[in-house]
Amino acid sequence: MSIRVSSNQMVYGYQKQLNDANTRQTSLLEQGDGSKLHRPSDDPVGYSKFMRYDTGLEENNQYTSNVSTAISWMRTSDSALVNMTAIQTTFKEKTIAAANDTNNTVDMAAIGKEMMAEIQELVSLGNTMQGDRYVFGGQQDLKQPFTMSEEKVKRGSAKTLDSNQQAFFATEYDSGKTGSLRQMLRLKDDAGTEYYLNTQSGKLYTADFVENGYKDVMVKEGRTSVKSGDEAGEATPFKVSDYFKNTGELKDPKTEAGTSITVSIGGTDTKLTFETVEQQIVKYTGDNKGISMVKKNGTTEPTADTVNVTGPQIFGSDIFDDPASGNAYSGTAMLNEMLTVHNKVVSDDHKWLVTDGQTVSDEAHAVTVETETTLGSRQQLYTSVKTMLTTQNETITSDITDVSSTDVAQLAVKLMQEQTIYNMSLSLGGRILPQSLADYL
Repeated sequence: MSIRVSSNQMVYGYQKQLNDANTRQTSLLEQGDGSKLHRPSDDPVGYSKFMRYDTGLEENNQYTSNVSTAISWMRTSDSALVNMTAIQTTFKEKTIAAANDTNNTVDMAAIGKEMMAEIQELVSLGNTMQGDRYVFGGQQDLKQPFTMSEEKVKRGSAKTLDSNQQAFFATEYDSGKTGSLRQMLRLKDDAGTEYYLNTQSGKLYTADFVENGYKDVMVKEGRTSVKSGDEAGEATPFKVSDYFKNTGELKDPKTEAGTSITVSIGGTDTKLTFETVEQQIVKYTGDNKGISMVKKNGTTEPTADTVNVTGPQIFGSDIFDDPASGNAYSGTAMLNEMLTVHNKVVSDDHKWLVTDGQTVSDEAHAVTVETETTLGSRQQLYTSVKTMLTTQNETITSDITDVSSTDVAQLAVKLMQEQTIYNMSLSLGGRILPQSLADYL
């Protein structure tokens, strides 16, 4: 009995050692694919590092893809904006040329034709696409954002203040705060006297005071801002949105209530009619929402991660859609102001072109340039991030290689050792183990 138990133990021990040797050899052979980690049990610590590195690499690849897409999107946008600012620069030059009173009717018509072609090109650039998406449509990027009306409509006429007028009238005497007043609304009484309405305060001034009178006040009284008593009357409460759409179009151009207001001037109720310009208008069907392409993990940064610019950012706002108007942003304010400039050119309104036209053209250009500059800065940031992500990718890949890849030379030596041990075990076992049951008898 003791011989049989002893023999069984010897056989069992030998088989176990032989199987262990075979297992080690098989494990080493698995590493022939270049990886030494195939399951957590191979190296628990190393495998946990590998999983962490692998997750980091996947995140890095996703952020790199986001950044590459964002840069492509911004390059397309920037290219369109560069063309827009170039067109607006030319438009400014044509406005200055048109303001020269030596131009005849034929000259003005020719300038007006060129201006309309430039505005149409701006609308076309506003509909720039990246693949099947409109880059300036906000989050409504699957439908064309900008369209120009074929028919002319009655649009309100605004007085655009130059820098000196803004400095004088933007400080409200009743609040002492500097506002963002850039325009006033033009109105006329039945006698043809022109008035300008500050739609933010409801104060009404004579056109002569806004154009020239305030300069005399500055010289005689040493004042640098408007004060109570300078106004000719007051229209309160007044809200632009009650009479005008955000594009400047009159809401109800066929009724007296929709085209005029009654204001007390010198103690007398006076009906004032809104001055209008018959022109085409451009409408925007996109929104003012950003498209984010996250470039790194951690807290989200909606402003920094936004890769698009929208109609309101490119074409600013005016008196008909600014925050004080009661209307939502139109997304086409400066385009419609440029169409007003075009109308004044073809109608040979030299006075308006001298006092307002050049300021309007300059502001339209300035708004787009500012947006282009902002987008350019953001594009540089994403380009820097892409370089950083590329470096991180190389580092993570190196870490993964260090923790999981096979050392080929070391593997070859170990395989030879294990093969030798296995072969020796087989040879030894064949000599010392019983060959058959008869050997026990």
